[in-house]
Amino acid sequence: MKKLKVKVTVDRPVGYKDSFGNVYPINYGYIEGVIGGDEEEQDAYILNVPSEKMSTFIGIVTAIIHRHDDNETKWIVIPDNTLISKKQIIEQTYFIEQHFDSYVVML
Repeated sequence: MKKLKVKVTVDRPVGYKDSFGNVYPINYGYIEGVIGGDEEEQDAYILNVPSEKMSTFIGIVTAIIHRHDDNETKWIVIPDNTLISKKQIIEQTYFIEQHFDSYVVML
């Protein structure tokens, strides 16, 4: 299977506090030009990188978080030539995904 390389524009960097009081311990953003289930640009969690604020990131889509109770999916983007487990994804995205009935599909 060919790896999908994408550029993520970060709109919620490490330390960002959203309107619900969630503080982001990781960088989070969107893939410009790819439309997700909510008819907005596709959201992405950036994992396996240092916890430093960034504005963009280029990496590989390695998994997708699906939500039973929402029409959005979240792509998991990591640096090329790195690995991440389903357990690590669940742990690192728990700060938001705890509010949803979600599950991870590895690619």
